[in-house]
Amino acid sequence: MLKPYLYLDKTEKSGRGVFTRERIPKGTIIEISPVVVMSNEDREHLDKTKLHDYIFEWGKEKKHCCMALGLIPMYNHSYKSNCEYIMDYEDEVMYIQTVTAIKQGSELTINYNGDWNDATKIWFDAK
Repeated sequence: MLKPYLYLDKTEKSGRGVFTRERIPKGTIIEISPVVVMSNEDREHLDKTKLHDYIFEWGKEKKHCCMALGLIPMYNHSYKSNCEYIMDYEDEVMYIQTVTAIKQGSELTINYNGDWNDATKIWFDAK
């Protein structure tokens, strides 16, 4: 499930990102996407490629990784994001849900640390 008002566009700093054509209320699930779960051995190979920047750690013990389908890999990072991602390990899906109301035309962001407002420095220098 992907809300029809979401779209990809160029950003000033991060290449491409996910934007909205409509105002979105706080607490709205805007995307539900299946994931492809891979082993730690697969991750070692992926970490040597550009895909490293688009995969997520997977599982309660983070022993696997996954590639989310849909737009999920295209959400840019923000330490104070306006969305969060939720992982359903049993059904092998990820959800994107807004944590604030979002204005029409705004970029939608997630915090790559997992919690929408976690300020722990990530592997690249994002602001």
